[in-house]
Amino acid sequence: MAIRKADKTRKTGAAPDKAARRVAKPRVAILMGSASDWGTMKPAAEVLEQLGIASDVRVMSAHRTPARHHAYVTKAEANGIDVIIAGAGGAAHLAGVTAALTLLPVLGVPIDSSPLQGLDALLATVQMPGGIPVGTLAIGKAGAKNAGLLAAAILARKDPAVRTALARFRERQTALVPERP
Repeated sequence: MAIRKADKTRKTGAAPDKAARRVAKPRVAILMGSASDWGTMKPAAEVLEQLGIASDVRVMSAHRTPARHHAYVTKAEANGIDVIIAGAGGAAHLAGVTAALTLLPVLGVPIDSSPLQGLDALLATVQMPGGIPVGTLAIGKAGAKNAGLLAAAILARKDPAVRTALARFRERQTALVPERP
């Protein structure tokens, strides 16, 4: 599967073959407040790719690019997006503002980008007022990976192929854990 990053398609992993050059329609949007957040958010895209789920990776800030953010989020569902993952640090309003603009599930990933080591982002993301939910994951890369897995689990409810891929992922993960040290 391919990852769409800011309107440019790129293949991760092995060299693309003919079938891989055809980009699957993204079902999960991965948004981040700054390009520097990509290192943290990349595990979400990687796990989705492992599961055969195309993602659309974008940089947009609730504060610095509000028009870009609004235009993208309000058209996301019509463009085939089923779940949005939003990662931001500091005041971390990206996930909350995103959730306010769509009925799609929004998964928030707090990013460690301030002297408070992500605690500020965690609190900003998790403390949404009643009525605008954001599913909040752990701070950092583990949270991003789990956001990808949770997005897959949401899709798996109605998509047997995703359900099978997710079950295989978990089986492989389990097989890697030794019984003894």
